[in-house]
Amino acid sequence: MAQVERDMRDEINRRFREIEQELKEESDVKARKLIATTMQRLTGDVVSETTTSVVPLPSEDMKGRIIGREGRNIRALEHVTGVDVIIDDTPDAVTLSGFDPVRREIARVTLTKLLADGRIHPARIEEMAEKARKEVDVAVKEAGEEAALEASCPGLHPEIIRTLGRLKFRYSYGQNQLNHAVETANLAAMIAHELGANVDIARRGGLLHDLGKAISHDVEGTHASIGAELARRHNVHAAVVHCIEAHHEEVEPTSSEAVITIVADAISGSRPGARRESLDQYLKRLEALEGVANGFPGVEKSYAIQAGREIRIIVKPEEIDDLGANRMAKEISKKIEENLDYPGQIKVTVIRERRSVEYAK
Repeated sequence: MAQVERDMRDEINRRFREIEQELKEESDVKARKLIATTMQRLTGDVVSETTTSVVPLPSEDMKGRIIGREGRNIRALEHVTGVDVIIDDTPDAVTLSGFDPVRREIARVTLTKLLADGRIHPARIEEMAEKARKEVDVAVKEAGEEAALEASCPGLHPEIIRTLGRLKFRYSYGQNQLNHAVETANLAAMIAHELGANVDIARRGGLLHDLGKAISHDVEGTHASIGAELARRHNVHAAVVHCIEAHHEEVEPTSSEAVITIVADAISGSRPGARRESLDQYLKRLEALEGVANGFPGVEKSYAIQAGREIRIIVKPEEIDDLGANRMAKEISKKIEENLDYPGQIKVTVIRERRSVEYAK
């Protein structure tokens, strides 16, 4: 009886492993099919936007008028709008450069109005900048309302709508962030519908997941935590707030809607043509990331994975102890922050593996 019982247990375990493997293979196929179907149902534009604004000039002599006597006009324009006005050899054009896209848009509207009016002096610049600021505020609000309507997310707080609208002027590798938010919302809704998850939560999580990017220049912290805090403050549903804070896995995703938001965000950002980054730049960025890690003593190998969003470092266990591994993770993170330019955040994982091998003879 004992022998039969052992045989039966072995048979059950073997059969269980076979079924588990079959289910895994089947679920992989279904997951790929689901994602492919979702991607086919949504078309998006290939980006060609840049992060600087160019204002065309009616004539070449307007450059001198923009600069003004001893540069007083250009100084006034830069002071009022907070952007750099670049007047170079480019014929019939002025370039506006600044890290805040909303400020850059205000500067563009201001300069366009001044060129149309023809009177350019410091007092007039201030007056036009104030008018432009009001116009851009209205445009931001309208963009937010349009995005919420397009993503079928009614009833959002006016401040959330306004902050969402600011993403119209924000780009990540050339991809417009407001278009990305709407695209992510629609992708998340399709996936949630197929999987039987809460479609409304997934849709709102997708639309608001990058909300923090609109104000990340003004507030300390990652865009996921900033966006989640803003949403929480304006009574957004707790499940949607969780989707926002977990979309880069800074917080462990605990709901299917949060995981769907992560997947939809990845699909929207990584589809061909979504973001403009040349292969050479991409490879150089990954090489630089691995180069930082390899420069530390005791590192055996390092791998930049997830399109450069994570780096895994395998250390030599005989040279680095557990405490040293923790210290190394902090030091590498600090060096990456100091020396490299990169979007979002990079996860640094240090792996210390000790193996003991003996042979039975």
